[in-house]
Amino acid sequence: MGGTSAREAVPLHVFATGPDGELAGGAIGHLQWHWLHLELLWVDARHRGSGLGSRLVARAEEEARTVHGAVGSQVETWDFQAPDFYRRLGYELVATIDDYPPGVANHLLTKRFGS
Repeated sequence: MGGTSAREAVPLHVFATGPDGELAGGAIGHLQWHWLHLELLWVDARHRGSGLGSRLVARAEEEARTVHGAVGSQVETWDFQAPDFYRRLGYELVATIDDYPPGVANHLLTKRFGS
């Protein structure tokens, strides 16, 4: 399998700026074992609802796939954050840990990339 070494964690950062040149959002993760691990997705409040978050995730996935040879992506999110957002992007829920932290559910979602 080509691309990035499976064992080594390789950072992947994607950022976007707004029309004013200010930082509008970013996706931060790393690649390991031929998977993208999305660790952080942030969109400035002024740009929420514009589709920027979806575009950032798509750019991170594309780079992971084409540059690093990733076969899929995974993300963890709490129930009050963004599980529905990731489902809309094609991620599937594979595990939920209730009360992690207490009173909150932590969700693990994955997406396999097509060929």
